[in-house]
Amino acid sequence: MKTIGILKNTVQDYAWGSLTAIPELLGQPATGSPQAELWMGAHPKAPSQVYHEGKWESLLQVIESHPTDVLGAEVAERFGGKLPYLFKVLAAAKPLSIQAHPNSHQAKEGFERENRLGISLMSSKRNYKDDSHKPECICALTRFWGMNGFRGISEIVKYLGILCGDVLKDEIALLEKQPDSQGLKFLFQSLLTMPPEKKATAISSAVSHAGSIHVPGDLSADPMFQWVRRLHAEYPGDVGVLFPALFNLFCLEPGQALYLASGEPHAYLEGVSIELMANSDNVLRGGLTPKHLDVPELLNILTFQERVPPVILPRKRSGVEWVYDTPAEEFSLSVISVFPKICWISPEKRSADILLCTRGQLVLENGPVDDPIHLFKGVSVVVPASAGEYHLYGNGVCYKASVPGPAGFMLDTRAAES
Repeated sequence: MKTIGILKNTVQDYAWGSLTAIPELLGQPATGSPQAELWMGAHPKAPSQVYHEGKWESLLQVIESHPTDVLGAEVAERFGGKLPYLFKVLAAAKPLSIQAHPNSHQAKEGFERENRLGISLMSSKRNYKDDSHKPECICALTRFWGMNGFRGISEIVKYLGILCGDVLKDEIALLEKQPDSQGLKFLFQSLLTMPPEKKATAISSAVSHAGSIHVPGDLSADPMFQWVRRLHAEYPGDVGVLFPALFNLFCLEPGQALYLASGEPHAYLEGVSIELMANSDNVLRGGLTPKHLDVPELLNILTFQERVPPVILPRKRSGVEWVYDTPAEEFSLSVISVFPKICWISPEKRSADILLCTRGQLVLENGPVDDPIHLFKGVSVVVPASAGEYHLYGNGVCYKASVPGPAGFMLDTRAAES
């Protein structure tokens, strides 16, 4: 594959998805069912279709047949002939599960172990769908709420004391006695394994106390109390209702992003975002879901550390491109905002790029190789490495998923007058 290809992408209809956000992006009528994620890439679970040589083909199969053409020789060798990232639009109308992702060693070990045990890849009891880790970058398209990482221990003690101090007095006392990672792990394990009656009492107490504290409706004061009530409304009886007291709540404004490394507990709560990650679907869950929970394995992969998740603001890389810097080797996310008389020019040496237009109209040119392609809201394309340099002009915005160069090799882009 040496030419730019339009993509057709799979929409995942998970129950927590929005009824309208993805249809509006794609310019399609709403189906009446929640649409949660739009997948762009070559993951075996739901590979994109690419228009190639006059017909629609699986991008996964095209890459398997032409790895050097699509990925470039260096990236094809570095990542075993596979596209190393998965690009998504995530539209959450309801909270997602509390979850974390394994590191590379844990993923390989877990995948091989479950294969040996004969657990089907399609089984709901399966933890590891592949052998890859899953660092990810989440970038808000709308105001986007979530939880990420453990709060400071003093905050956890304070909030649990307010919500259900009488019920959890022993657990709180043990955390105060051991205010470190082992204390956090013991508290987390204790909450996930509480006897049913104690769990019900703790949740009832938390919801009652959260409801008795005045919090403005716009969540501008302390959103922890309102999120306890909202999570209970969606998942009554789930221990995850208590977790806004344990985890940092965040609210990203459009254009802000977070990077989530392996082992970080998190849950996305509400909003629409761009999500770029390593090409994996490995998820260990801890609550706010009817899906499979494996508490021992989750405890094995989690990072039990106090932290404040740093918000990433984009760094200007050229006149019209801004990049979200992360330590990921598999992916790089940037946003390109082109306006009349200014043209964005790609590097000549690069791997496969996937572009998604989110606003306006753009024209993508690849010199004499391809006819110009018109991009408008919701249209995505893959630009193979063998296509070389390409240009964007017009008046619009697109997000670009790409592969970083090897250490010490910086890919430059530039803008020029058209």
